[in-house]
Amino acid sequence: MVAPLSAWPWENLGVFKYLLYGPLAAKVLYSWIYEDSIKDLWCLHILVICALRGLIHQLWNSYSTTLFLTRNRRIKQEGVDFKQIDREWDWDNFLILHALLAYMACLIFPSLDDLPLWNPKGFITLLFLHVTVSEPLYYWAHRYFHEGYLFTHYHSLHHSSSVTHPYTAGHATFLEHLILCVVIGIPMAGSITMGYGSTSMVYGYVSAFDFLRCLGHSNVEVVPHEVFNKLPFLKYFLYTPTYHSLHHTEMGTNFCLFMPLFDAMGNTLNRNSWHLHKKISSDSAKNGRVPDFVFLAHGVDLTSSMHAPFVFRSFASVPFSTRIFLLPLLPVAFLVMLIMWAWSKTFLISFYNLRGHLHQTWVVPRFGFQYFLPFAMEGINKRIEEAILRADRIGVKVISLAALNKNEALNGGGTLFVEKHPDLKVRVVHGNTLTAAVILNEIPKDVEEVFLTGATSKLGRAIALYLCRRRVRVLMLTLSTERFQKIQREAPADCQNYLVQVTKYQAAQNCKTWIVGKWITPRQQSWAPSGTHFHQFVVPPILAFRRDCTYGDLAAMRLPDDVEGLGSCEYTMERGVVHACHAGGVVHQLEGWTHHEVGAIDVDRIDIVWKAALKHGLRPVSSM
Repeated sequence: MVAPLSAWPWENLGVFKYLLYGPLAAKVLYSWIYEDSIKDLWCLHILVICALRGLIHQLWNSYSTTLFLTRNRRIKQEGVDFKQIDREWDWDNFLILHALLAYMACLIFPSLDDLPLWNPKGFITLLFLHVTVSEPLYYWAHRYFHEGYLFTHYHSLHHSSSVTHPYTAGHATFLEHLILCVVIGIPMAGSITMGYGSTSMVYGYVSAFDFLRCLGHSNVEVVPHEVFNKLPFLKYFLYTPTYHSLHHTEMGTNFCLFMPLFDAMGNTLNRNSWHLHKKISSDSAKNGRVPDFVFLAHGVDLTSSMHAPFVFRSFASVPFSTRIFLLPLLPVAFLVMLIMWAWSKTFLISFYNLRGHLHQTWVVPRFGFQYFLPFAMEGINKRIEEAILRADRIGVKVISLAALNKNEALNGGGTLFVEKHPDLKVRVVHGNTLTAAVILNEIPKDVEEVFLTGATSKLGRAIALYLCRRRVRVLMLTLSTERFQKIQREAPADCQNYLVQVTKYQAAQNCKTWIVGKWITPRQQSWAPSGTHFHQFVVPPILAFRRDCTYGDLAAMRLPDDVEGLGSCEYTMERGVVHACHAGGVVHQLEGWTHHEVGAIDVDRIDIVWKAALKHGLRPVSSM
């Protein structure tokens, strides 16, 4: 049975919960359109304050998840996983609650409209009431919520988040936030009742309250320990992220709201608080852990750039798709793209742990279209080379190149870097061997004929040679007889006749298995017979034009179930699924292979890599 006041009244409304702001918005719009001025000015203030509070949480989210800035100052090194993100999905419920209660207060006390903009006495009164009433009230309420029934049925929800995050600050039950309303409301109500209230006081207090709550839950130590060395008394009047993080790991200590003074008075202060704070703050340059594996990714397009966790965490935790709310942000994304083009380096965007190994994703600050600009290629290769050399310098074991970062025309599938730096200790991997294995293992065993576009590409060549060994007839679409014959000569003599050069799509009008390695138009797809399945390794994926046919996704694999701290999706992939070239690097690292995987695909290793992937718990993602 659900405990009283533990569930939110609107928890089943989904996104429609935001309609609860409707009465406030309606009043503001009505006054603005039909009256000379906005009479119920506090309705507008409440909406603005809610937006401001949401922005504070969003900015703290962006900061704490901007790993290239904060990775060495993180208190708990684990990542926020999908389960925690889902639990905290409705972290902003408290904003709706506070807005509704504030609106009720405005209806009961219409004199609030007469508050002055500024009154310095109000700030003094508010600070006095906060210290003498709100802080001890929260401290004792918090202690009681850690006991028996109250913890089990209420406060345990907040502590279910193993890694604190700014959104964790709002993740609590309805009853807890009702009490928090009292805590935050008493100083403001008291100041206003005494005649010292002001509009700026309300804005300032609420903003500071949320800022400090997010600070404590950020999991990033931002308070320099030198402050407490110079002003020792200050450590009793301002908590730190480390201080509150200890409360989440050792729950019998550090109960205060913002002031450790009350923990000292209540004998619940964790004696390790300031020692740990000093250690994390002073050793920030040494705290970074060297990853075992790095996946070197790149941007796809402007809208996909907003799929980064430090932009919208919830959006990054689901497969990417273009949303209407992204469109107004495109000018900002375009400006950021220009800045990154002019001045930027490869940066860390996400990480996860797998069996004690740290795996990170670094991003080359370039987008898809830039890879096809001749004058941009040198700069892109320079960024990739810098990333490889940095990985080699810090001790990374394997670095895997994403799709365009290993483009044959760009750097020969990574060959350029290996030949230029023959003493590299880091293994450079293009991951195409596993990509080929994924595609080949999707093809039914009883298939006798396939149609292959992009047939003379690196992947096309490997797929054709592998299939002809299986006595599968491969219709290789290419206008270059020279390149076709070169591939044909690589096949065993008794298998060469299974490779057939074709120059038109009409040649495949009776073939129901198409392997697409070159983008094809709806008109070209029309030559496929009904019931055709389109396997593909082309970026971007082809349009699903034919309703009487089926379309495979890009080659991908699902990470093992014991992956930890994974909280973002890799572009359009499902949760826990990564591109095959990413998975190929993972296998390379887990197996401890010491060779580079660059240039042409070794067809003899396709089955070896596939079996290694399955052995380590990676699973194929079949769309059929």
